[in-house]
Amino acid sequence: MRVSTKEEYIRKPEWLKIKLNTNENYTGLKKMMRENNLNTVCEEAKCPNIHECWAVRRTATFMILGDTCTRACRFCAVKTGLPTELDWQEPERVADSVVKMNLKHVVVTAVARDDQKDGGAAVFAETVRAIRRKNPFTTIEVLPSDMGGVYENLKTLMDARPDILNHNIETVERLTPRVRARAKYNRSLEFLKRAKEMQPDIPTKSSLMIGLGETKEEIIETMDALRAHHVDIMTIGQYLQPSKKHLKVVKYYHPDEFQELKEIALSKGFSHCEAGPLVRSSYHADEQVNAAAKRQQELGEIKLKEA
Repeated sequence: MRVSTKEEYIRKPEWLKIKLNTNENYTGLKKMMRENNLNTVCEEAKCPNIHECWAVRRTATFMILGDTCTRACRFCAVKTGLPTELDWQEPERVADSVVKMNLKHVVVTAVARDDQKDGGAAVFAETVRAIRRKNPFTTIEVLPSDMGGVYENLKTLMDARPDILNHNIETVERLTPRVRARAKYNRSLEFLKRAKEMQPDIPTKSSLMIGLGETKEEIIETMDALRAHHVDIMTIGQYLQPSKKHLKVVKYYHPDEFQELKEIALSKGFSHCEAGPLVRSSYHADEQVNAAAKRQQELGEIKLKEA
């Protein structure tokens, strides 16, 4: 597998070519988001799966608390700067859109709001409650920042009882200072651990992007760290450089390598692992939930037989 130098960009392999689809589902979903003044991480983070999710699956990941992040992570395309005031009508608009889309599973993420004492936790929690009121049979996955690592902020969100708490570790420990602005590797692990302690029955999930110069041993060490902090579900995807000002891709992993990493993750006890070049944290999130629940049931049955 070819590795880049500082002077060159490596060409994207064939398996990363994306088919564009702008059918009525795509255009209709985009129109609805604009009419309701809603943001999606699909657009803001330039997700490679937007055409599949919008045009074929008709799913989207809502991004609340505005479109401007207070952090400037070197892998992320979301714009940074001074955010606007909080929009307390946003939770209802998100919930109404979930109704219109008839979603069985919804993912809600947010920009980091370090300008707010609670990190935006109150609006996040109200969004969960609004979706629950209007869509009682929809499962809700939340994907917050570390909210400054403040216990009370996380508690505000967990008290709203989302169905899944997702917080991304993003990269291996050695690369964290270079890749993630303000975020800390151990603080993310502690965030996930505390979420599980607060609500033991709510699954936790985290995502790792690879291709930034990590080693296989470091990837496995990250898996072990996540499992040691009781994380249930893991996703692994290829880092793609959003623009020339962002970090360069050091390596493109082959699909076979992702399959191997998936098998390693499952052997370590994750209830589900989604791994592939185009996998992102919320990619096929509804299927991840179902697969994780099925595997947990199977593991429980095995333990009962062995007892």
